[in-house]
Amino acid sequence: MSETNDRSNWHQDFIASNLLVIGYNAWAGHLSQKRGAIVCSTNSTTLGVGGESFKTHFVGRSRLAPFLNAWLAAPETAILPHHFMIAHILEVVDNYDPTTEVVLLLESFDQAMFFYLKNLPITPPQCYEQVRKTW
Repeated sequence: MSETNDRSNWHQDFIASNLLVIGYNAWAGHLSQKRGAIVCSTNSTTLGVGGESFKTHFVGRSRLAPFLNAWLAAPETAILPHHFMIAHILEVVDNYDPTTEVVLLLESFDQAMFFYLKNLPITPPQCYEQVRKTW
């Protein structure tokens, strides 16, 4: 595999490496707000004893449309065409199965990427329980 392909697929490695945290936050968000999406930003990572950390939060469905409008309209965030993407993201959030799937928005520098994670090796409730037992 070429170096260009390695860099262009970094998000797959990011998701695989952080699936436990992503699943934990997805289920914790679901328990408090029901449907929604996980938003992860790698724009301001910090390095600590446990490794590199990134910002993550859950945006509930009731606040997701205004959040997406503001986030994707920012000149430093590129996702095209964003008005079609917003409708698609909201449709996925309205129909996904939070017990087995995750809706993920990943921000890195000037790009926003949307992932609908299905057929996961560990479910969000399992991630939640595993993290609660170890943290």
